[in-house]
Amino acid sequence: MVEAVILANGEYPTHPQPLNILKKAPYVVCCDGGADEYIRQGHVPDMIIGDGDSLSEKNRTKYGHVLHRINDQETNDQTKAVDYLLSQGKHRIAIVGATGKREDHTLGNISLLMDYMHAGADVRMFTDYGVFIPCRNTQSFPCSPGQQISIINFTACGLCGKGLVYPLRNFTNWWQGTLNECTGEEFTIEAEGEYLIFINYTNQ
Repeated sequence: MVEAVILANGEYPTHPQPLNILKKAPYVVCCDGGADEYIRQGHVPDMIIGDGDSLSEKNRTKYGHVLHRINDQETNDQTKAVDYLLSQGKHRIAIVGATGKREDHTLGNISLLMDYMHAGADVRMFTDYGVFIPCRNTQSFPCSPGQQISIINFTACGLCGKGLVYPLRNFTNWWQGTLNECTGEEFTIEAEGEYLIFINYTNQ
């Protein structure tokens, strides 16, 4: 159960999982121009956050009452949205629409999940292919036999996996922990430190 969903300004989701999360969201924050497609789809955002530079003039005028302008160029709009939600006491956050379009923005948005975890957010990023989860120390996750997962190491040591086809080690490059596979209905990552998990949807 999420308290809020952030719709970033990447490619609008097409997979049922992120679309369903967006549909059932109790509170939706759109990152600047991401609001244009959300509105075009027939929805009304609870909040639009950003400097307004990529939002259409029509929507900037019509939805000016929910546009929260933040001109800080030291952070991106996704981070501004997370910071706003945390300031409102909303910690269980889902992010959708954060990938696609520019690859540098995609990488930046994904890596920022670790910062959000540091800030106290319980955050997940749902793409059209799976979900990114920032993690610390030993964690277990439900899964299905044959489901693919990837582990991206940041600061973790002593990486060891249970319920996975391939053994883990202290990876030093992002690609090294990709394309692992679950053997049962749960897998566990044993570690000390921080890492990022990507779990493919079972129909991918």
